[in-house]
Amino acid sequence: MKRIDLNCDMGESYGAWKMGADGDVMPHISSANIACGFHGGDPGTIRTTVRLAVDHGVAIGAHPSLPDLSGFGRRVMRISPQEMYDLVVYQAGAVEAFARAAGSRLHHIKCHGALYNMAANDAGLSEAMVRAAKDLGAMLYVLSRSKNYEIAKRAGVPVCGEVFADRGYTDEGTLAPRDKPGGMIEDADKAVAQALAMIEQGYVTSLSGKRVPVAAETLCIHGDQPGAPAFARALRRAFAERNISVGAP
Repeated sequence: MKRIDLNCDMGESYGAWKMGADGDVMPHISSANIACGFHGGDPGTIRTTVRLAVDHGVAIGAHPSLPDLSGFGRRVMRISPQEMYDLVVYQAGAVEAFARAAGSRLHHIKCHGALYNMAANDAGLSEAMVRAAKDLGAMLYVLSRSKNYEIAKRAGVPVCGEVFADRGYTDEGTLAPRDKPGGMIEDADKAVAQALAMIEQGYVTSLSGKRVPVAAETLCIHGDQPGAPAFARALRRAFAERNISVGAP
């Protein structure tokens, strides 16, 4: 039986601004990546999302970002490795505190948006992220087959190679820009087909039609995707039909 972790980026509402349908998605996933306040989220949202995860037996993860609330953490900023370390530790510490208060623990760290993509192939930023996860005793979720993954493995830090059901891929195995045609997959059937190919056959078809090898250990759906609950339900149905179990690593 194959096994996959199904994770979702969540807790991205803040103040009067509401994003996502976390309550509808949470029952269908095994890991939650909770925004830490720098691209979305606020203290109350972190608390309620952590509580929701605990109630559903979902692993709690921190989802740190560049300090870019107005740009939703998707704009590239030049930062040093030390700044990467500080950003991750500071933000993950907030989620860890709420997890402890709820009688649980911080399970993993998965960076958000531009910070995630910047670290994927930058050795200095990757090493800083890995050091932060090691110091916090958390595992990392990073892009499958990336430099970030290799550096975590060499450092002995528990790491999961991440693939995406609702994003298009480049020929190099990186995520295609969101504003590029096909960069976002909005059809649940297409998302399911892509997920099954990655899990069962170890490849994803890029936007140009090339088969790109991937190692699927954790599969992401985005909580800000309007169809996230439908995607989650469709994936779980498909996994049940194919005898693929779902669980946090």
